[in-house]
Amino acid sequence: MRCVMTRKTAAAGIRVLAGAACGLLAAAVALGLAELLAGITGPGGSPVVAVGGAVIDLTPVPVKDFAIAHFGSHDKQALLVGIVVLLTVAAMTAGVLTLRRRRAGLAILAVFGAAGVTAALTRPGASVSDAIPVLAGVAAAAFTLMVLCRTAMAAFPAARTGSSAARPAAGPDPGIPAADGPGRRRFLIMGTASAAAAAASGVAGQVLAGRFSVAASRARVRLPAPAVPAPAVPSGTMLPVPGLTPFFTANDSFYRVDTDLVLPQVAPESWTLRIDGMVARPAEITFAELLRMPLTEADITLVCVSDEVGGPYAGNARWLGVPLAALLRRAGPRGGADQVLSAGADGMTISTPLTAILDGRDALVAVGMNGQPLPVAHGFPARMVIPGLYGYVSATKWVTRLTLTTFARQRAYWTQRGYAAHAPVKTESRIDIPRPLARIPAGRVTVAGVAWAPARGIAAVEVRADSGPWHTARLAAADGTGTWRQWMWAWDATPGLHQLQVRATDSTGATQTPREAGVFPDGASGWDSVVVTVT
Repeated sequence: MRCVMTRKTAAAGIRVLAGAACGLLAAAVALGLAELLAGITGPGGSPVVAVGGAVIDLTPVPVKDFAIAHFGSHDKQALLVGIVVLLTVAAMTAGVLTLRRRRAGLAILAVFGAAGVTAALTRPGASVSDAIPVLAGVAAAAFTLMVLCRTAMAAFPAARTGSSAARPAAGPDPGIPAADGPGRRRFLIMGTASAAAAAASGVAGQVLAGRFSVAASRARVRLPAPAVPAPAVPSGTMLPVPGLTPFFTANDSFYRVDTDLVLPQVAPESWTLRIDGMVARPAEITFAELLRMPLTEADITLVCVSDEVGGPYAGNARWLGVPLAALLRRAGPRGGADQVLSAGADGMTISTPLTAILDGRDALVAVGMNGQPLPVAHGFPARMVIPGLYGYVSATKWVTRLTLTTFARQRAYWTQRGYAAHAPVKTESRIDIPRPLARIPAGRVTVAGVAWAPARGIAAVEVRADSGPWHTARLAAADGTGTWRQWMWAWDATPGLHQLQVRATDSTGATQTPREAGVFPDGASGWDSVVVTVT
Protein backbone atom coordinates (compact mmCIF):
# COMPACT_ATOMS: atom_id res chain seq x y z
CA MET A 1 0.00 0.00 0.00
CA ARG A 2 2.82 2.41 0.89
CA CYS A 3 4.49 1.69 -2.45
CA VAL A 4 1.24 2.45 -4.28
CA MET A 5 0.81 5.76 -2.43
CA THR A 6 4.43 6.69 -3.13
CA ARG A 7 3.91 6.03 -6.82
CA LYS A 8 0.70 8.11 -6.81
CA THR A 9 2.48 10.94 -5.05
CA ALA A 10 5.32 10.80 -7.55
CA ALA A 11 2.85 10.87 -10.44
CA ALA A 12 1.07 13.87 -8.93
CA GLY A 13 4.41 15.64 -8.41
CA ILE A 14 5.42 15.06 -12.02
CA ARG A 15 2.07 16.45 -13.17
CA VAL A 16 2.57 19.60 -11.05
CA LEU A 17 6.05 20.09 -12.51
CA ALA A 18 4.66 19.64 -16.01
CA GLY A 19 2.01 22.29 -15.31
CA ALA A 20 4.61 24.68 -13.94
CA ALA A 21 6.73 24.12 -17.05
CA CYS A 22 3.70 24.86 -19.26
CA GLY A 23 3.15 28.15 -17.44
CA LEU A 24 6.78 29.19 -17.68
CA LEU A 25 6.99 28.38 -21.37
CA ALA A 26 3.76 30.26 -22.08
CA ALA A 27 5.08 33.30 -20.22
CA ALA A 28 8.36 33.09 -22.12
CA VAL A 29 6.51 33.02 -25.44
CA ALA A 30 4.41 36.01 -24.35
CA LEU A 31 7.41 38.09 -23.32
CA GLY A 32 9.39 37.11 -26.40
CA LEU A 33 6.58 38.11 -28.76
CA ALA A 34 5.91 41.31 -26.81
CA GLU A 35 9.57 42.30 -26.99
CA LEU A 36 9.60 41.55 -30.73
CA LEU A 37 6.60 43.82 -31.31
CA ALA A 38 8.06 46.47 -28.99
CA GLY A 39 11.13 46.41 -31.19
CA ILE A 40 8.82 47.47 -34.03
CA THR A 41 6.47 49.90 -32.26
CA GLY A 42 9.03 51.34 -29.84
CA PRO A 43 10.51 50.46 -26.42
CA GLY A 44 7.54 52.05 -24.65
CA GLY A 45 5.50 48.99 -25.57
CA SER A 46 7.72 46.54 -23.69
CA PRO A 47 5.50 45.08 -20.94
CA VAL A 48 8.39 44.70 -18.53
CA VAL A 49 9.40 48.33 -19.02
CA ALA A 50 5.81 49.58 -18.83
CA VAL A 51 4.99 47.61 -15.68
CA GLY A 52 8.34 48.50 -14.14
CA GLY A 53 7.73 52.19 -14.79
CA ALA A 54 4.28 51.98 -13.24
CA VAL A 55 5.70 50.20 -10.19
CA ILE A 56 8.31 52.96 -9.79
CA ASP A 57 5.62 55.65 -9.94
CA LEU A 58 3.39 53.84 -7.43
CA THR A 59 6.15 52.90 -5.01
CA PRO A 60 5.97 54.88 -1.73
CA VAL A 61 8.80 57.39 -1.21
CA PRO A 62 10.33 55.52 1.78
CA VAL A 63 10.62 52.36 -0.32
CA LYS A 64 12.26 54.30 -3.16
CA ASP A 65 14.73 55.86 -0.75
CA PHE A 66 15.49 52.42 0.70
CA ALA A 67 16.11 50.99 -2.79
CA ILE A 68 18.45 53.82 -3.76
CA ALA A 69 20.31 53.66 -0.45
CA HIS A 70 20.80 49.88 -0.54
CA PHE A 71 20.99 49.07 -4.26
CA GLY A 72 22.48 52.34 -5.49
CA SER A 73 22.79 52.50 -9.26
CA HIS A 74 21.59 48.87 -9.40
CA ASP A 75 18.13 49.76 -8.05
CA LYS A 76 16.53 49.30 -11.47
CA GLN A 77 18.14 45.89 -11.94
CA ALA A 78 16.77 44.92 -8.53
CA LEU A 79 13.29 46.02 -9.62
CA LEU A 80 13.53 44.04 -12.86
CA VAL A 81 14.63 40.95 -10.96
CA GLY A 82 11.63 41.37 -8.66
CA ILE A 83 9.27 41.67 -11.62
CA VAL A 84 10.74 38.58 -13.26
CA VAL A 85 10.41 36.59 -10.02
CA LEU A 86 6.77 37.67 -9.67
CA LEU A 87 6.02 36.75 -13.28
CA THR A 88 7.75 33.40 -12.83
CA VAL A 89 5.68 32.49 -9.78
CA ALA A 90 2.45 33.66 -11.43
CA ALA A 91 3.22 31.76 -14.64
CA MET A 92 3.98 28.54 -12.79
CA THR A 93 0.79 28.91 -10.76
CA ALA A 94 -1.25 29.53 -13.89
CA GLY A 95 0.18 26.42 -15.52
CA VAL A 96 -0.56 24.16 -12.53
CA LEU A 97 -4.10 25.52 -12.19
CA THR A 98 -4.81 25.10 -15.90
CA LEU A 99 -4.22 21.34 -15.63
CA ARG A 100 -6.97 21.24 -13.01
CA ARG A 101 -9.29 24.07 -14.02
CA ARG A 102 -8.73 25.85 -17.31
CA ARG A 103 -10.57 29.04 -16.36
CA ALA A 104 -8.42 29.63 -13.29
CA GLY A 105 -5.21 29.69 -15.31
CA LEU A 106 -6.69 31.95 -17.96
CA ALA A 107 -7.95 34.30 -15.24
CA ILE A 108 -4.37 34.82 -14.02
CA LEU A 109 -3.28 35.66 -17.56
CA ALA A 110 -6.18 38.10 -17.89
CA VAL A 111 -5.20 39.89 -14.67
CA PHE A 112 -1.58 40.31 -15.75
CA GLY A 113 -2.67 41.33 -19.23
CA ALA A 114 -4.95 44.03 -17.86
CA ALA A 115 -2.16 45.30 -15.61
CA GLY A 116 0.25 45.39 -18.55
CA VAL A 117 -2.15 47.27 -20.82
CA THR A 118 -2.96 49.78 -18.09
CA ALA A 119 0.72 50.34 -17.39
CA ALA A 120 1.53 50.77 -21.09
CA LEU A 121 -1.29 53.25 -21.75
CA THR A 122 -0.65 55.37 -18.67
CA ARG A 123 3.05 56.00 -19.32
CA PRO A 124 3.98 59.55 -20.36
CA GLY A 125 3.52 60.05 -24.08
CA ALA A 126 1.82 56.66 -24.52
CA SER A 127 -0.29 55.85 -27.58
CA VAL A 128 -2.73 53.06 -28.39
CA SER A 129 0.03 51.20 -30.26
CA ASP A 130 1.91 50.74 -26.96
CA ALA A 131 -0.78 48.28 -25.85
CA ILE A 132 -0.34 46.04 -28.92
CA PRO A 133 2.73 44.11 -27.62
CA VAL A 134 1.01 43.35 -24.31
CA LEU A 135 -2.26 42.22 -25.94
CA ALA A 136 -0.45 40.09 -28.48
CA GLY A 137 1.73 38.59 -25.76
CA VAL A 138 -1.27 37.65 -23.59
CA ALA A 139 -3.03 36.06 -26.57
CA ALA A 140 0.10 34.07 -27.41
CA ALA A 141 0.45 33.01 -23.77
CA ALA A 142 -3.16 31.79 -23.61
CA PHE A 143 -2.81 29.79 -26.84
CA THR A 144 0.55 28.29 -25.81
CA LEU A 145 -0.71 27.45 -22.33
CA MET A 146 -3.79 25.65 -23.64
CA VAL A 147 -1.83 23.63 -26.21
CA LEU A 148 0.96 22.67 -23.82
CA CYS A 149 -1.42 21.78 -21.00
CA ARG A 150 -3.53 19.60 -23.31
CA THR A 151 -0.36 17.79 -24.36
CA ALA A 152 0.77 17.49 -20.73
CA MET A 153 -2.54 15.96 -19.66
CA ALA A 154 -2.14 13.29 -22.30
CA ALA A 155 1.51 12.70 -21.46
CA PHE A 156 1.03 12.71 -17.67
CA PRO A 157 -2.53 11.49 -16.94
CA ALA A 158 -3.83 11.98 -13.42
CA ALA A 159 -3.82 9.06 -11.01
CA ARG A 160 -7.24 7.37 -10.63
CA THR A 161 -8.73 6.64 -7.25
CA GLY A 162 -9.96 3.24 -6.28
CA SER A 163 -10.03 0.63 -3.47
CA SER A 164 -6.93 -1.45 -3.13
CA ALA A 165 -9.04 -4.34 -1.88
CA ALA A 166 -10.80 -4.59 -5.23
CA ARG A 167 -7.59 -4.76 -7.21
CA PRO A 168 -6.37 -8.06 -8.61
CA ALA A 169 -3.40 -9.64 -6.91
CA ALA A 170 -1.31 -9.42 -10.05
CA GLY A 171 -1.04 -7.08 -13.01
CA PRO A 172 -0.61 -3.32 -13.27
CA ASP A 173 -2.03 -1.11 -10.54
CA PRO A 174 -5.21 0.53 -11.92
CA GLY A 175 -4.62 3.54 -9.62
CA ILE A 176 -1.37 4.43 -11.38
CA PRO A 177 -1.52 5.93 -14.91
CA ALA A 178 0.34 4.01 -17.54
CA ALA A 179 3.38 5.68 -19.03
CA ASP A 180 2.70 7.42 -22.31
CA GLY A 181 6.01 7.44 -24.12
CA PRO A 182 4.83 9.05 -27.38
CA GLY A 183 2.83 11.65 -25.41
CA ARG A 184 5.83 12.63 -23.33
CA ARG A 185 8.01 12.89 -26.42
CA ARG A 186 5.34 15.09 -28.01
CA PHE A 187 5.28 17.28 -24.86
CA LEU A 188 9.07 17.56 -24.91
CA ILE A 189 9.09 18.53 -28.60
CA MET A 190 6.39 21.17 -28.15
CA GLY A 191 8.05 22.56 -25.05
CA THR A 192 11.39 22.82 -26.83
CA ALA A 193 9.73 24.52 -29.80
CA SER A 194 8.04 27.02 -27.47
CA ALA A 195 11.31 27.83 -25.74
CA ALA A 196 13.08 28.27 -29.08
CA ALA A 197 10.32 30.56 -30.38
CA ALA A 198 10.46 32.64 -27.20
CA ALA A 199 14.24 32.98 -27.40
CA ALA A 200 14.26 33.80 -31.11
CA SER A 201 11.56 36.47 -30.85
CA GLY A 202 13.20 38.01 -27.78
CA VAL A 203 16.57 38.24 -29.52
CA ALA A 204 14.95 39.65 -32.65
CA GLY A 205 13.17 42.22 -30.52
CA GLN A 206 16.44 43.35 -28.98
CA VAL A 207 18.00 43.65 -32.43
CA LEU A 208 15.07 45.70 -33.71
CA ALA A 209 15.13 47.90 -30.61
CA GLY A 210 18.64 48.93 -31.61
CA ARG A 211 17.02 50.98 -34.39
CA PHE A 212 15.93 53.48 -31.76
CA SER A 213 19.45 54.02 -30.41
CA VAL A 214 20.83 57.54 -30.82
CA ALA A 215 24.46 56.48 -30.39
CA ALA A 216 25.24 57.20 -34.05
CA SER A 217 23.54 60.60 -33.89
CA ARG A 218 25.47 61.49 -30.77
CA ALA A 219 28.75 60.49 -32.44
CA ARG A 220 28.06 62.98 -35.23
CA VAL A 221 27.54 65.95 -32.89
CA ARG A 222 30.37 68.49 -32.92
CA LEU A 223 30.24 70.91 -30.01
CA PRO A 224 31.14 74.54 -30.79
CA ALA A 225 33.80 76.33 -28.79
CA PRO A 226 32.34 78.23 -25.84
CA ALA A 227 31.79 81.95 -26.18
CA VAL A 228 32.49 82.13 -22.45
CA PRO A 229 35.09 79.47 -21.57
CA ALA A 230 35.53 78.27 -18.01
CA PRO A 231 38.48 79.83 -16.20
CA ALA A 232 41.57 77.64 -16.02
CA VAL A 233 41.47 75.28 -13.07
CA PRO A 234 43.87 76.64 -10.43
CA SER A 235 46.89 74.56 -9.61
CA GLY A 236 46.44 72.71 -6.37
CA THR A 237 42.80 71.69 -6.81
CA MET A 238 43.92 68.05 -6.64
CA LEU A 239 45.67 66.99 -3.43
CA PRO A 240 48.36 64.29 -3.63
CA VAL A 241 46.41 61.63 -1.72
CA PRO A 242 46.02 58.14 -3.29
CA GLY A 243 42.40 57.01 -3.30
CA LEU A 244 40.97 60.50 -2.92
CA THR A 245 37.97 61.35 -5.12
CA PRO A 246 39.24 63.07 -8.30
CA PHE A 247 38.41 66.74 -8.74
CA PHE A 248 36.61 66.01 -12.03
CA THR A 249 34.33 62.99 -12.21
CA ALA A 250 34.66 60.96 -15.41
CA ASN A 251 31.46 60.69 -17.45
CA ASP A 252 31.25 56.93 -17.04
CA SER A 253 31.74 57.27 -13.27
CA PHE A 254 29.24 60.08 -12.72
CA TYR A 255 26.32 59.00 -10.57
CA ARG A 256 22.97 58.28 -12.20
CA VAL A 257 19.71 58.42 -10.27
CA ASP A 258 16.43 58.56 -12.22
CA THR A 259 13.21 56.62 -12.71
CA ASP A 260 13.93 55.25 -16.19
CA LEU A 261 14.28 51.51 -16.79
CA VAL A 262 15.15 52.23 -20.43
CA LEU A 263 17.12 55.34 -21.33
CA PRO A 264 15.20 57.75 -23.57
CA GLN A 265 16.64 57.81 -27.07
CA VAL A 266 16.13 61.37 -28.30
CA ALA A 267 17.60 62.19 -31.69
CA PRO A 268 19.07 65.70 -31.88
CA GLU A 269 17.51 66.10 -35.32
CA SER A 270 14.00 65.84 -33.86
CA TRP A 271 14.66 67.43 -30.45
CA THR A 272 13.08 70.77 -29.64
CA LEU A 273 12.87 72.85 -26.48
CA ARG A 274 9.58 74.62 -25.96
CA ILE A 275 9.36 77.63 -23.64
CA ASP A 276 5.79 78.56 -22.72
CA GLY A 277 3.48 79.38 -19.86
CA MET A 278 3.64 82.82 -18.27
CA VAL A 279 5.80 84.36 -20.99
CA ALA A 280 5.23 87.15 -23.50
CA ARG A 281 6.85 85.29 -26.41
CA PRO A 282 6.53 81.48 -26.38
CA ALA A 283 9.35 79.90 -28.29
CA GLU A 284 10.47 76.56 -29.69
CA ILE A 285 14.18 75.99 -30.23
CA THR A 286 15.82 73.21 -32.26
CA PHE A 287 19.10 71.57 -31.34
CA ALA A 288 20.86 73.21 -34.27
CA GLU A 289 19.60 76.61 -33.13
CA LEU A 290 20.74 75.90 -29.59
CA LEU A 291 24.27 75.12 -30.77
CA ARG A 292 24.40 78.37 -32.70
CA MET A 293 23.74 80.39 -29.56
CA PRO A 294 26.63 81.72 -27.42
CA LEU A 295 27.66 78.83 -25.16
CA THR A 296 29.03 79.08 -21.64
CA GLU A 297 31.41 76.62 -20.00
CA ALA A 298 31.28 76.13 -16.25
CA ASP A 299 32.60 73.71 -13.61
CA ILE A 300 29.66 72.61 -11.47
CA THR A 301 29.21 69.99 -8.76
CA LEU A 302 25.85 68.21 -8.85
CA VAL A 303 24.32 66.46 -5.84
CA CYS A 304 21.31 64.13 -5.68
CA VAL A 305 18.82 64.56 -2.86
CA SER A 306 19.06 60.78 -2.34
CA ASP A 307 22.67 61.17 -1.20
CA GLU A 308 22.98 60.04 2.39
CA VAL A 309 25.60 61.70 4.57
CA GLY A 310 28.91 60.38 3.25
CA GLY A 311 27.18 58.91 0.20
CA PRO A 312 28.33 58.61 -3.43
CA TYR A 313 25.68 60.65 -5.25
CA ALA A 314 27.71 63.77 -5.93
CA GLY A 315 29.93 64.51 -8.90
CA ASN A 316 31.85 67.36 -10.48
CA ALA A 317 32.09 68.03 -14.22
CA ARG A 318 32.80 70.74 -16.75
CA TRP A 319 29.51 71.57 -18.46
CA LEU A 320 28.88 73.39 -21.73
CA GLY A 321 25.54 74.97 -22.52
CA VAL A 322 23.34 77.96 -23.16
CA PRO A 323 22.66 80.19 -20.15
CA LEU A 324 19.15 79.36 -19.00
CA ALA A 325 18.51 82.93 -17.87
CA ALA A 326 19.12 84.20 -21.42
CA LEU A 327 16.60 81.74 -22.85
CA LEU A 328 13.93 82.75 -20.33
CA ARG A 329 14.52 86.47 -20.79
CA ARG A 330 14.24 85.96 -24.54
CA ALA A 331 10.75 84.53 -23.94
CA GLY A 332 9.84 87.42 -21.60
CA PRO A 333 8.69 86.12 -18.18
CA ARG A 334 5.44 87.70 -17.02
CA GLY A 335 4.93 89.13 -13.57
CA GLY A 336 3.87 86.66 -10.89
CA ALA A 337 5.79 83.68 -12.28
CA ASP A 338 7.96 82.10 -9.59
CA GLN A 339 8.58 78.59 -10.95
CA VAL A 340 10.05 76.97 -14.04
CA LEU A 341 8.32 73.63 -14.51
CA SER A 342 10.60 71.63 -16.78
CA ALA A 343 9.74 68.35 -18.47
CA GLY A 344 11.93 65.65 -19.97
CA ALA A 345 11.32 63.28 -22.85
CA ASP A 346 10.81 60.53 -20.26
CA GLY A 347 7.83 62.37 -18.76
CA MET A 348 9.70 63.52 -15.65
CA THR A 349 8.72 66.97 -14.39
CA ILE A 350 10.94 69.14 -12.19
CA SER A 351 10.14 72.45 -10.52
CA THR A 352 12.83 75.12 -10.12
CA PRO A 353 12.56 78.47 -8.35
CA LEU A 354 12.77 81.18 -11.01
CA THR A 355 14.99 83.29 -8.75
CA ALA A 356 17.66 80.54 -8.72
CA ILE A 357 17.91 80.82 -12.49
CA LEU A 358 17.97 84.61 -12.74
CA ASP A 359 20.30 85.44 -9.82
CA GLY A 360 23.52 85.23 -11.86
CA ARG A 361 24.65 81.66 -11.16
CA ASP A 362 25.73 79.44 -14.07
CA ALA A 363 22.34 77.86 -14.77
CA LEU A 364 22.58 76.09 -18.13
CA VAL A 365 20.72 74.11 -20.71
CA ALA A 366 23.76 71.89 -21.11
CA VAL A 367 24.79 70.07 -24.29
CA GLY A 368 28.31 69.00 -23.26
CA MET A 369 29.94 67.25 -20.32
CA ASN A 370 33.70 67.11 -19.80
CA GLY A 371 34.41 68.10 -23.38
CA GLN A 372 32.01 65.61 -25.00
CA PRO A 373 28.36 65.65 -26.05
CA LEU A 374 26.22 64.62 -23.11
CA PRO A 375 26.14 60.85 -22.58
CA VAL A 376 22.68 59.38 -23.22
CA ALA A 377 22.51 58.36 -19.54
CA HIS A 378 23.04 61.97 -18.54
CA GLY A 379 20.48 63.62 -20.77
CA PHE A 380 21.63 63.72 -24.41
CA PRO A 381 20.95 65.85 -26.36
CA ALA A 382 20.25 68.50 -23.68
CA ARG A 383 19.63 68.77 -19.95
CA MET A 384 19.40 71.38 -17.22
CA VAL A 385 22.30 72.05 -14.85
CA ILE A 386 21.84 74.55 -12.02
CA PRO A 387 24.46 74.85 -9.27
CA GLY A 388 23.35 74.92 -5.67
CA LEU A 389 20.09 72.96 -5.99
CA TYR A 390 19.50 69.26 -5.55
CA GLY A 391 18.90 67.47 -8.83
CA TYR A 392 15.20 66.84 -8.29
CA VAL A 393 14.57 70.61 -8.49
CA SER A 394 17.15 71.51 -11.12
CA ALA A 395 18.70 68.77 -13.24
CA THR A 396 16.08 67.74 -15.81
CA LYS A 397 17.62 65.27 -18.25
CA TRP A 398 16.43 64.97 -21.89
CA VAL A 399 14.70 68.32 -21.27
CA THR A 400 12.10 69.29 -23.88
CA ARG A 401 9.91 71.90 -22.22
CA LEU A 402 10.21 74.87 -19.86
CA THR A 403 6.93 76.24 -18.55
CA LEU A 404 6.90 79.40 -16.47
CA THR A 405 4.21 79.11 -13.85
CA THR A 406 3.72 79.36 -10.07
CA PHE A 407 4.33 76.92 -7.24
CA ALA A 408 0.72 77.48 -6.16
CA ARG A 409 -0.60 76.40 -9.55
CA GLN A 410 1.51 73.36 -10.49
CA ARG A 411 3.64 70.78 -8.72
CA ALA A 412 6.30 68.53 -10.18
CA TYR A 413 6.85 64.76 -9.89
CA TRP A 414 8.78 64.75 -6.62
CA THR A 415 6.94 67.62 -4.93
CA GLN A 416 3.70 65.72 -5.56
CA ARG A 417 5.29 62.98 -3.46
CA GLY A 418 6.06 65.22 -0.51
CA TYR A 419 9.56 66.48 -1.26
CA ALA A 420 10.27 70.16 -0.63
CA ALA A 421 9.66 72.58 -3.50
CA HIS A 422 12.77 74.61 -2.59
CA ALA A 423 15.83 72.45 -2.01
CA PRO A 424 19.24 74.17 -1.87
CA VAL A 425 22.12 71.74 -1.49
CA LYS A 426 23.20 71.58 2.13
CA THR A 427 26.79 72.21 3.19
CA GLU A 428 28.28 68.73 3.33
CA SER A 429 31.62 66.97 3.71
CA ARG A 430 32.71 63.37 3.26
CA ILE A 431 35.62 61.22 4.42
CA ASP A 432 37.10 59.21 1.53
CA ILE A 433 40.33 58.08 3.21
CA PRO A 434 40.56 55.94 5.32
CA ARG A 435 37.65 53.72 4.39
CA PRO A 436 35.09 52.64 7.00
CA LEU A 437 36.26 49.69 9.10
CA ALA A 438 39.76 49.93 7.67
CA ARG A 439 42.73 48.50 9.57
CA ILE A 440 45.65 50.93 9.48
CA PRO A 441 49.08 51.02 11.13
CA ALA A 442 49.75 53.40 14.00
CA GLY A 443 51.56 56.64 13.29
CA ARG A 444 50.92 59.58 10.99
CA VAL A 445 47.78 58.82 8.94
CA THR A 446 46.28 60.99 6.19
CA VAL A 447 42.57 61.61 6.53
CA ALA A 448 41.09 63.12 3.35
CA GLY A 449 37.88 63.70 1.45
CA VAL A 450 35.74 66.28 -0.31
CA ALA A 451 33.33 68.99 0.81
CA TRP A 452 30.73 70.94 -1.12
CA ALA A 453 28.33 73.85 -0.89
CA PRO A 454 27.60 74.64 -4.57
CA ALA A 455 26.81 78.30 -5.32
CA ARG A 456 28.26 79.26 -1.92
CA GLY A 457 31.65 77.57 -1.82
CA ILE A 458 33.61 75.89 0.98
CA ALA A 459 35.59 78.12 3.35
CA ALA A 460 36.85 75.57 5.91
CA VAL A 461 36.84 71.89 6.85
CA GLU A 462 37.48 70.50 10.33
CA VAL A 463 38.21 66.95 11.45
CA ARG A 464 38.29 65.31 14.85
CA ALA A 465 38.98 61.91 16.36
CA ASP A 466 36.96 60.27 19.14
CA SER A 467 34.86 63.39 19.84
CA GLY A 468 38.00 65.33 20.71
CA PRO A 469 38.89 68.87 19.63
CA TRP A 470 38.32 69.96 16.04
CA HIS A 471 41.37 70.37 13.83
CA THR A 472 41.47 72.56 10.72
CA ALA A 473 42.11 70.54 7.58
CA ARG A 474 44.19 71.68 4.64
CA LEU A 475 42.00 72.71 1.73
CA ALA A 476 42.82 72.25 -1.93
CA ALA A 477 42.62 75.31 -4.15
CA ALA A 478 39.07 76.47 -4.94
CA ASP A 479 37.76 76.42 -8.51
CA GLY A 480 35.03 79.00 -7.94
CA THR A 481 32.02 78.54 -5.67
CA GLY A 482 30.17 76.00 -7.81
CA THR A 483 32.46 73.03 -7.20
CA TRP A 484 33.54 70.83 -4.33
CA ARG A 485 36.94 71.11 -2.66
CA GLN A 486 39.28 68.38 -1.56
CA TRP A 487 40.71 68.44 1.96
CA MET A 488 43.25 66.51 4.03
CA TRP A 489 44.41 66.28 7.65
CA ALA A 490 47.39 64.50 9.21
CA TRP A 491 46.34 62.39 12.19
CA ASP A 492 48.69 60.86 14.76
CA ALA A 493 46.91 57.55 15.14
CA THR A 494 47.40 55.38 18.23
CA PRO A 495 46.46 51.69 18.51
CA GLY A 496 42.81 50.94 19.16
CA LEU A 497 39.33 51.51 17.77
CA HIS A 498 38.72 55.12 16.71
CA GLN A 499 35.96 57.25 15.21
CA LEU A 500 36.77 60.08 12.80
CA GLN A 501 34.30 62.88 12.04
CA VAL A 502 34.30 65.80 9.61
CA ARG A 503 32.34 69.03 9.22
CA ALA A 504 32.52 71.91 6.73
CA THR A 505 31.82 75.63 6.79
CA ASP A 506 30.66 77.45 3.66
CA SER A 507 31.57 80.94 2.51
CA THR A 508 28.54 82.46 4.24
CA GLY A 509 29.90 81.30 7.60
CA ALA A 510 27.32 78.54 8.05
CA THR A 511 28.81 75.36 9.54
CA GLN A 512 27.48 71.93 8.65
CA THR A 513 24.84 70.91 11.17
CA PRO A 514 25.35 67.88 13.42
CA ARG A 515 21.59 67.24 13.36
CA GLU A 516 21.01 63.93 11.66
CA ALA A 517 18.22 63.79 9.08
CA GLY A 518 17.32 61.47 6.25
CA VAL A 519 17.08 62.45 2.61
CA PHE A 520 13.34 63.16 2.80
CA PRO A 521 12.06 65.85 2.30
CA ASP A 522 14.97 68.16 1.39
CA GLY A 523 18.27 66.28 1.72
CA ALA A 524 20.22 64.48 4.42
CA SER A 525 22.21 66.24 7.11
CA GLY A 526 24.70 65.33 9.84
CA TRP A 527 28.44 64.75 10.15
CA ASP A 528 30.08 62.00 8.15
CA SER A 529 32.08 59.59 10.29
CA VAL A 530 34.13 56.44 9.89
CA VAL A 531 35.30 53.88 12.41
CA VAL A 532 38.78 52.43 11.92
CA THR A 533 41.07 50.05 13.77
CA VAL A 534 44.66 51.22 14.34
CA THR A 535 47.13 48.38 14.84
